[in-house]
Amino acid sequence: MSAASQVRVQASGSSIPHESAAAQVAGTATYVDDIAEVRGTLHAAPILSTVAHGKLRAVDASAALAMPGVRACVLAQDIAGHPMLASFIGDEPIFARDTVQHIGQVVGVVVADTVLQARHAARKVKLDIEALPALLTIQDALAAQSYVLPPVFVKRGDAQAALARAAYHLSGTLEVGGQEHFYLEGQIAYVLPQEQNQWLVYSSTQHPGQVQHWVAHALGLDQHAVRVECRRMGGGFGGKETQAGHLAVWAAIAADKVKRPVKLRLDRDDDFMITGKRHPFAYQYTVGFDASGRLQGLQLMMASNCGFSADLSGPVADRAIFHADNAYFLQDVAIASYRCKTNTQSHTAFRGFGGPQGMIVIETILGDIARHLGLDPLQVRLRNLYSEEMTSGSATAPPQARNTTHYGMRVEDNILQPLLEKLEQSAQYRERRNTISNWNSSSPIIKRGLALTPVKFGISFTATLFNQAGALVHVYLDGSIQVNHGGTEMGQGLHTKVAQIVADELGVPFARVLSTASDTSKIPNASATAASAGTDLNGRAAQFAARHVRDNLSAFVGGLDGCGAGAIRFAGGQVYSPKATRSFDAVVKLAHANRIQLWSDGFYRTPKIHYDKATLTGRPFYYFAYGAACTEVAIDTLTGESRVLKVDILHDVGRSINPAIDIGQIEGGFVQGMGWLTTEQLVWNDKGFLSTHAPSTYKIPTAGDLPQHFKVALWPEPNGQDNVFSSKAVGEPPLMLAISVYEALRDAVAQARGDGQAVQLTAPATPESMLKALGS
Repeated sequence: MSAASQVRVQASGSSIPHESAAAQVAGTATYVDDIAEVRGTLHAAPILSTVAHGKLRAVDASAALAMPGVRACVLAQDIAGHPMLASFIGDEPIFARDTVQHIGQVVGVVVADTVLQARHAARKVKLDIEALPALLTIQDALAAQSYVLPPVFVKRGDAQAALARAAYHLSGTLEVGGQEHFYLEGQIAYVLPQEQNQWLVYSSTQHPGQVQHWVAHALGLDQHAVRVECRRMGGGFGGKETQAGHLAVWAAIAADKVKRPVKLRLDRDDDFMITGKRHPFAYQYTVGFDASGRLQGLQLMMASNCGFSADLSGPVADRAIFHADNAYFLQDVAIASYRCKTNTQSHTAFRGFGGPQGMIVIETILGDIARHLGLDPLQVRLRNLYSEEMTSGSATAPPQARNTTHYGMRVEDNILQPLLEKLEQSAQYRERRNTISNWNSSSPIIKRGLALTPVKFGISFTATLFNQAGALVHVYLDGSIQVNHGGTEMGQGLHTKVAQIVADELGVPFARVLSTASDTSKIPNASATAASAGTDLNGRAAQFAARHVRDNLSAFVGGLDGCGAGAIRFAGGQVYSPKATRSFDAVVKLAHANRIQLWSDGFYRTPKIHYDKATLTGRPFYYFAYGAACTEVAIDTLTGESRVLKVDILHDVGRSINPAIDIGQIEGGFVQGMGWLTTEQLVWNDKGFLSTHAPSTYKIPTAGDLPQHFKVALWPEPNGQDNVFSSKAVGEPPLMLAISVYEALRDAVAQARGDGQAVQLTAPATPESMLKALGS
């Protein structure tokens, strides 16, 4: 055995602590609001519309401007560049001008010496608004044919004919609410004018490149004049993918007017009132099936509440279509997707990005099919999984393998059947169903339910151009290494994983690698850190950059020792050749003395992906991540209250780069999904006012909501696709494991009712929703 193999210890695959963990625990990790303020910094606060829809006739800021410390009122006429945000559709004004389109829309900002002075003054600005009729619900928008984007229709086979042939049928409706991101660090931007009309923007954003683009667009500048930096966010969950850009633009316009640095930090109530949420959805469906529960035909209408502008609603609704199958083969299917325009906040990205809204409806359908036929729901789910089995074919359609999605992508490396079977055994699903049945027969008030549901989640941006990334790796004379990449850190451990990958590529200990702040002056045109692709893209780019440096060093050492570069090995902080062993630090110094390049860039673009946006067909995803959860719940049939009792999860992360971080993502994603489906209710009143705009009325899960039995295991197989470290993405897929909570609640309701009928349960399953379901 060689010396290199004896000392080789990989950072990747180890549960190395998060690179900022110690600083965060000590309170020394810097967020935007912790950055030392430059002398002369002013503070801004937003002026908000109080009407859901109306004509903005006048703005009277005289009372605000007379208040102590107030420096300016900034409105639409103060915008130096384009008055519309540089969004994909370009349908959202920076500041409301002639009309207001939701309660909480920003009309302008007040700038003052202190935060409180600005906030108090903003509330003194008088808005003269002539109210107009407002559309507040999906049903209102559908009736008015009010859409932010045209409807989309996707079909395979002949759903109508398949329904006519089917022995059994069910029709139903479903409503699923939205979700507030509730990041711990609220939306914030700090904008500093620089020399020669250049700008520095500190932004809590998942997409620094887009913030750069938006600010330059609003100020009428080239993008090279704007630099955006983000060291870390205190959570994002999709809410800082586009909507962090609003804060930066508002602060930049204010700074441009007053010629001073300006910070804009929303308080929690304003954050609720201004920013978009997860899209609420409504569904109508008719499904045909046989006596075994196998799907034969499906007609599905999905309508999303997009709010007053498009934002990311198009790709969110598209992904809901892509995931309307979840893990199941849909042979004859017709899907209609409506992107509804309402007078509410413009809804945006949220962890899962439409995937959860697509999956929940098919899981609802399969659960009701099982009840209709008197079958175990897991049996029906297993019956419908993707597989290599051939269909029977028909007069118009030849037999085909049950392994291709309704949008034409083959499901490769499908591990769902063995994964579900393994979880069924380890969670003792069959035994617990019997135990729960016995419990329910003797418990008149408290009823229990159980569900085991799968997840198949596509990994890649559906917009193909975003599937690219860049990175820089610098090796310094003392052998220490710095890596910078286009991704952003929001607590998910991206910087940690990237540093692990770079450490392994150069054969040095993890502690020798430092990940630095995301910065548009280092990596230009970077994609958002979203779509669960942060490590896939940026990790691979950083690996390639480190590999270039390693190749330079290998060639140099090979020249010294008279051997080929392929004979050189890097491991454990040492560099091995057939003739000598040197420390990595010594090799670096020698290489520098011989003018060898010790830094490099890396670039990566995801292979294989392609799809037709017009027909929504092709291969939009590089691979699928899989998982399953078995959840047991209890409900109080008198009050409608519920509790999650036990959760067992088996999840596929490929070959884990950092098991501790991955398990943390799985746990956190599940709990966030549980909140979406149980307690987190968004309520707009009949005037369009968001009544649940603070922690007092909007309830995220707490530590007390976690089940005492909460087990997470990782599926042991590597990614079948050529991905960095053979890993798989883990950010979003675990959220959809929480659909098992919703299905377990419906199972408990069904067992309480005992009528074998479909369970109509609106999500979130609040006590009120549960009581309605029990009585329906």
